[in-house]
Amino acid sequence: MSDTVAAEAPRLKHFGVTQDIIGAFYEVYNELGHGFLESVYREAMVVALRSKGLVVEREKTVNVEFRGEIVGVFRTDLVVQNTIVVELKCARTIDSNHEAQLLNYLKATRFEVGLLLNFGVKPQFRRMIWETVRSRRRSPVNPRSGVADAQIKPIPSSV
Repeated sequence: MSDTVAAEAPRLKHFGVTQDIIGAFYEVYNELGHGFLESVYREAMVVALRSKGLVVEREKTVNVEFRGEIVGVFRTDLVVQNTIVVELKCARTIDSNHEAQLLNYLKATRFEVGLLLNFGVKPQFRRMIWETVRSRRRSPVNPRSGVADAQIKPIPSSV
């Protein structure tokens, strides 16, 4: 782990759990490679994460609320330790639509940390954070939107 990542570790929300998830991602990718359906990777991730002692829920139903009313429902690929949303992809590369999808999931729920894992030709991941006003204690909030700006924090792949 680089000195920069090590220095940021205490400041990153749920750092230990996200590192375990990323480690499991590379284990699955190294054993299965690319080319399988997303459902295969999802089940392999469940096995790998549970072997690390983590609590994993697959396809958890989450309500999307607007002005206090439920306006939609989506299913996460995985929720780990009831704190991290994990979105899996089997694409050539991660693109902005994938990032927007995960960010919208975070915005619409109580979850603040998400991982986007791509089992493409090359393994890729993104760590994303969306902190709501009610959860922020130290960082400034954008007065126009009432929430903090999302942070897309890639972590070097030398994990």
